[in-house]
Amino acid sequence: MSQVIVSGIITGSLYALAALGLVLIFKTSDVVNFAQGEMAMFCTFIAYTFMTFVGLPYYIAFPLTIICAGILGVIVYRLIIKPLSKSNVLSIMIATLGLIMILNGLAGNIFGFETKSFPKLINAKNINILGVSLEPNSLLIVLITFAIMLSLFFYFKTMEGIAIRAVAQDVDAAKLMGISVKRVTVTTWIISSMLAATAGMLIAPTTFLDINMMSEVHLKSFCAAVLGGFNTFVGPAVGGVLIGILENLVGKYISLAWKTVFAFILIIVMLVVRPNGLCGKSYRRKV
Repeated sequence: MSQVIVSGIITGSLYALAALGLVLIFKTSDVVNFAQGEMAMFCTFIAYTFMTFVGLPYYIAFPLTIICAGILGVIVYRLIIKPLSKSNVLSIMIATLGLIMILNGLAGNIFGFETKSFPKLINAKNINILGVSLEPNSLLIVLITFAIMLSLFFYFKTMEGIAIRAVAQDVDAAKLMGISVKRVTVTTWIISSMLAATAGMLIAPTTFLDINMMSEVHLKSFCAAVLGGFNTFVGPAVGGVLIGILENLVGKYISLAWKTVFAFILIIVMLVVRPNGLCGKSYRRKV
């Protein structure tokens, strides 16, 4: 049981990281970026290129890829999101669906369609803690994930972070307070893209690297955001860890065939019982 729960926390932390990027964009622009997974995949291929073809070590390729991810976030915003800013939200979300096909095709034609092996951060023997076997690479993944979330927690207390929270709460009020909504939106796209790239580089060593590597993870991260609550920054972390643990328990004690199905059943139940998620709040608008 303990081994299953710990494994679920490791997997769930990655779902949480990817889900946080979704929530950041949604709270500031009311848009669900369906291409978040593809952006993560594309950036992971960039990291792979840095390490294999350029010959850079992991600790240099990682930050360089994060920078490239930020640039990709700006490009997506400038070329797709900003021109559609006066359109309805549905049109923008459809555009992100089209972006899935664009990035998928670009990645395949530039980097190849064959499956590749992505290097691990640490290659070492498993360690045993209180009867639970832990792979050092997986343990480091959890530490990195929680370090990023803790950094974001403190970032949201800075002036820039407060501006993001203000825009997320009320765009019109933020404008009246002199906050540049456009700058905040660009910043959230940059951060979201960086979170996606980080999730991709942490996930790739545990599975494989190809153009479809983030398909299931992206769906699970979306489920994590819905479960925890799309209108809160804490929700993705809670939802991601819960989905990771629960799907592992289902796979262990019921059937592996139901492992993925269970996550979506859980989301349907959550939408019926508590539409705002476990950590979400319902807001009433006075007329």
